[in-house]
Amino acid sequence: MSVSATQSTIEPKATGSEHPEDAPISIHDMTVAYHRKPVLWDVDFDAPEGKLIGIVGPNGAGKTTIFNLISRIYDPLDGTIVFNGQDITHEQPHRIAQLGIARTFQNIELFENATVLDNLLLGRHRHHRTQFWQEIVFFPVVRHQELEDREKVEEIIDFLDLQHYREQFVRSLPYGVRKVVELARALATQPELLMLDEPSSGLNVEETRDMSFWIRDIRQQLGITLLMVEHDMKLVADVSDRVLALNDGRVLTEGSPSSVQGNADVVAAYLGE
Repeated sequence: MSVSATQSTIEPKATGSEHPEDAPISIHDMTVAYHRKPVLWDVDFDAPEGKLIGIVGPNGAGKTTIFNLISRIYDPLDGTIVFNGQDITHEQPHRIAQLGIARTFQNIELFENATVLDNLLLGRHRHHRTQFWQEIVFFPVVRHQELEDREKVEEIIDFLDLQHYREQFVRSLPYGVRKVVELARALATQPELLMLDEPSSGLNVEETRDMSFWIRDIRQQLGITLLMVEHDMKLVADVSDRVLALNDGRVLTEGSPSSVQGNADVVAAYLGE
């Protein structure tokens, strides 16, 4: 899997202010518990528009819990989640993608018996404006919608260099390619916020390098705001604008990748006292 050097044709988002009040996603004083056992304590951070926030910490620190909160899989005990100025703390889970939030998973979630193209087209559901009765009759508006979906999906296929795999079934693909396909399906939704859960998990050195290129291009060329949970600190340092370090559900520190890597509390959390 090679890295494409061509410029993307996907329309980039305009980058806005980096002030917290303009942040697409803000977590305020978030506390979560499972079976009365707290797993997050007063977590508070913002993600500036068009930037990537890396979230790091040892296993059980609460990293993926943050993603599950934003996805509305979990409910908080306290705190608020604000997306584009709207409080989504108690939003219905099925509404999250419609609002412009997409995510990938540590364990790949794709339709294995469908082609790469079909998996990406499923990601376009958020943008469908046609009614069921119109689709039965196949009105011109339905054809226009299908052409628009196909055009957007083909742009993503070119952007992530997936042309060779377009018509292949997901079940026949190598693991590393599946990870890119899942990333492509998330992009097909045209999200304003993209959450990446362990994007390098299970990848070899070359595949991880390619993934870092894709992530950097998504941030720089498309202007999408990203949150990334990741254990590979080199990848975190390569692509993150800022890093949030967690341990035992609490924020240890937040800052530049280099400052977080050198923080004594972060080193102790990873390596022990």
